[in-house]
Amino acid sequence: MAELAARASTWWAIFQINFHEKLVYRGDFMLGTLMRFLPILTQIFLWSAIFSAKGGGESAGEQIAGYSYYNIVAYYLLSTISRAFSSMPGLASGIALQIREGEIKKYLIQPLDLISFFLLNRIAHKLTYYIVALVPFAIVFIMCRGYFSGWPPGNVLACYFFSLILSFMLGFFMEATIGMIGFWFLEVRSLLFVYMLFTFFLSGHMFPLDMLNELGGPWAMIIKSLPLMYLAYFPAAVFLQKITGPELMWGLIVQVGWVVFFIIASRLAFHYGVKQYSAYGG
Repeated sequence: MAELAARASTWWAIFQINFHEKLVYRGDFMLGTLMRFLPILTQIFLWSAIFSAKGGGESAGEQIAGYSYYNIVAYYLLSTISRAFSSMPGLASGIALQIREGEIKKYLIQPLDLISFFLLNRIAHKLTYYIVALVPFAIVFIMCRGYFSGWPPGNVLACYFFSLILSFMLGFFMEATIGMIGFWFLEVRSLLFVYMLFTFFLSGHMFPLDMLNELGGPWAMIIKSLPLMYLAYFPAAVFLQKITGPELMWGLIVQVGWVVFFIIASRLAFHYGVKQYSAYGG
């Protein structure tokens, strides 16, 4: 019990240090937040042009894959929130860089767990980001409230917030696992580029994955069987009640399963990577 309390105290101290460190860069967070809103405006204009080209216009009841123009805009705003939770810029490349330059040895000679340290760092990062970005995001959503049909029921809202937390965990442990590949390959930037490319298109950040049903064949099933859909599409679809009932419960179970899978994968990669680590570098 004393050991657990000591470890919890250490984790809390690490979190506080990271949190205060991130607050120093609050100006950078604010600029990054403002830059996030430019693609939102671009997407709104883009989908307006798409619906107008179909002949229905923005409010004529025209739908694409079950989404009206208002649904699409609401979905994109929600997927932006999802990606803000699940995106981990610099995590995989940072881990690989520390492995390559030998900095990772400090986690091997001190009573400090690398994965736990980076997890606390990212929690502090996200908390700082949302403290800084809360007001701008609130303004945007108030201005765009007409695109939403209202708040979902309480149980759906609880599932939505739970899926957001899971999307953060999934995004973190997926990138941590990719970063651990640096134990075997000195450079992971090409692999990370491929991962980010697939994530951008197949996570649902660009468009609702329901639209893939229009393709026919096995493509929609294959894409929806990947963990990437839980990074952006799934939380947004839950809020809009595009996924309900047993399908919602099953989706949450699968999302939890993917999180557990990548927790284990990252731990195994770290365990076996350390065994063949040569400790070169400064």
